[in-house]
Amino acid sequence: MSKKTVVSVDLFCSKCRVKVMKQISTIEGINSIALDPSKNTATVIGEADPVCIIKQVRKFSKSAQITSIGPAKEEKKEEKKDACLSLPRTCQKCDVVWYVSDISYPHCNIL
Repeated sequence: MSKKTVVSVDLFCSKCRVKVMKQISTIEGINSIALDPSKNTATVIGEADPVCIIKQVRKFSKSAQITSIGPAKEEKKEEKKDACLSLPRTCQKCDVVWYVSDISYPHCNIL
């Protein structure tokens, strides 16, 4: 029997979402995964154990918690009217910063 597991996890940027999807998708017995960045939740439908799901999500975010577990129901999908025109900037956790220095160091004189 399929279960619907809702996990609350921080989904600040697109890189965070991809990392959470990769962690959850390694579990067997999952039919679908839906991320809701506005509510910071990941909804997993399938026969997978909720404890395994939360263990995988906590590898990315230690503050992840199970919000609800229940039977899977068919939900009516609404058409999205708002389109995202540009990708959001990455969060500080995922952002890679490159530092470039203007200081030129002298070459090695030993060689």
